[in-house]
Amino acid sequence: MARKEKNSPSITRRGLVLMGAQLALVGTLGWRMRHLQVEEAERYRLLAEENRINIRLLPPARGLIYDRDGQPVAINQQNYRIVMVREGAGDPGEVLRRLSLLIEISPDRRERVLRDMYARPAFVPVTVAEHLDWHSFARVASNAPALPGVLTEVGLSRHYPADEVFAHIVGYVGPVSDYDLSQIENPDPLLQIPDFQIGKNGVEKRAEADLRGSAGNSRIEVNASGRVIRELDRVEGSSGQDLQLTIDSGLQDFTLRRMEGQSSATVVMDVQTGEIVTMASAPSFDPNSFVFGISTGEWNALNTDEYRPLYNKAVSGVYPPGSTFKMVVALAALEEGHINPSETVFCGGSIEVGNRRAHCWRRGGHGWMDLRDSLKNSCDVYYYDIAQRVGIDKISEMANRLGIGIRHDLPLPAVSAGNMPDRDWKLRVHGESWLIGDTVNSGIGQGFMLASPLELCVMAARIASGTSVTPKLIRSVDGVPADLSAGAPLGVQTASLDAVRAGMFAVSNDRRGTGYRARIADPQMAMAGKTGTSQVRRITEAERRTGVFRNEDLPWNRRDHALFVAFAPFDAPRYAIATIVEHGGGGSTAAAPIAQDVMIRALYGPEPPIEAWPSAMHQTIRERRRLGQDSASVQWSRA
Repeated sequence: MARKEKNSPSITRRGLVLMGAQLALVGTLGWRMRHLQVEEAERYRLLAEENRINIRLLPPARGLIYDRDGQPVAINQQNYRIVMVREGAGDPGEVLRRLSLLIEISPDRRERVLRDMYARPAFVPVTVAEHLDWHSFARVASNAPALPGVLTEVGLSRHYPADEVFAHIVGYVGPVSDYDLSQIENPDPLLQIPDFQIGKNGVEKRAEADLRGSAGNSRIEVNASGRVIRELDRVEGSSGQDLQLTIDSGLQDFTLRRMEGQSSATVVMDVQTGEIVTMASAPSFDPNSFVFGISTGEWNALNTDEYRPLYNKAVSGVYPPGSTFKMVVALAALEEGHINPSETVFCGGSIEVGNRRAHCWRRGGHGWMDLRDSLKNSCDVYYYDIAQRVGIDKISEMANRLGIGIRHDLPLPAVSAGNMPDRDWKLRVHGESWLIGDTVNSGIGQGFMLASPLELCVMAARIASGTSVTPKLIRSVDGVPADLSAGAPLGVQTASLDAVRAGMFAVSNDRRGTGYRARIADPQMAMAGKTGTSQVRRITEAERRTGVFRNEDLPWNRRDHALFVAFAPFDAPRYAIATIVEHGGGGSTAAAPIAQDVMIRALYGPEPPIEAWPSAMHQTIRERRRLGQDSASVQWSRA
């Protein structure tokens, strides 16, 4: 009996552990097999049938742009479009032919679509038509089974409801080009999406990173031919940030209409915060034409127009500032102690400089002039004299302090810095020494000097406020306010600023002032300004002897530029303005009246009282209002 027990099998503890491990392994494999064969059977069945999962980028909604009061000036609209995938089409040419029976597709367009399809991977969709009306879109959608590879999509496209009013500020968007991609070191994958649009000009271009947003993605199931079976998953992207501009739509619209028929620009800014409330360049253009694809005829017309509608004259145009620069020379002379406000200089009509004579605009001269009268009458000889005393280097320093010759940082492309020359500049650029004649020319804003309307507006704002106020175009980003604090002290003595301000007041309010006819009649809103006329041609001595040609007797492109700068109200400055009319002739006759109307509109709002204008203009204002030329309504804002 004992022997029998010795021979019977026994299970050790180690055997039990090994057996348990084997059972656990078998159980795990069994569970995994059941999971794959039952729970995920559908997924692997689809994969086994040569379906594949594609991940497509989803373009985000572009950020919107608003004016200072919340009026939209750049929005997104639904865009009904037709796209086509080559690998699902079989014969793309034949499918395009059939599609053209449903919607209009020109032969040239069909050729471009085919080129694009064969230039890209076979599964990448290519846009065939967009901006379709609903009926055309629905007609294609209902015939989709007979159009392999053709997909109907609803996307977003940019629209500018203000048309030309904000064209130079907001700019426009357009498709990404090969050149655009070549300028970017690590391009966003979004830019590879066919027909994806980016900012091409204006704020749209400079604020592209904020406005674009980030892509989402969609996981879609497609079969072997590339046809979409279903969407498996979707992750929406993040919309771009919304921007609010400092621009007042009503004033911007009024200013552009007030400059109609001219090649001109006007900038208005808040002298305390630097907010630009108007930046208009005339003539303008419709940015929507670029979004939808501008025609060759329209493009050629814009490019050949001598008034240059595509050019933002307000920030890119630079011109000799003419007599509007005389405040800079006066401040430099006052600060350096070369003159005092009551000191006089005799103007006999000209002054001898080296081996030539520098002439005043008034042939017979102005007689004895102090600072106030020199600005009021815009006496050239006075500034020839004091410019020589101060010297070009100190004049240049004061100009830079007042914002001239400085590139102001605005979210716009091609913002010019103008040119404020000095001795080193001429030696570096021209390889020549500075001459006394160069200083004399600079004393009246001619010669090598150039300034943009933006710079001149900044100059007027700094004189008015006594601070180094800087221009600003963005009021908030996604609701977060921008820094709109006042500028630091300018570092110019109050007495010097007061003397120059008094001269500007006389320009607009003294009966003999060059800008008197363009004054604001209400004493509480009185404007202080300065007219300017800058020559674009040299007047010879022979012409002076026989008689200088009048501007109206010259071809348009040889006439003088007309300028006017100002601030108002005089006792409590709120706005500064600069206006230029290219080849407009005299600043007092061409530029000052525009600035007068725009400043009155800025100070009083949409319906200024007629008493704001001089009584001699009341009938003219009534007639303009009768014809609707002074209407404050902004038609697009009510659409």
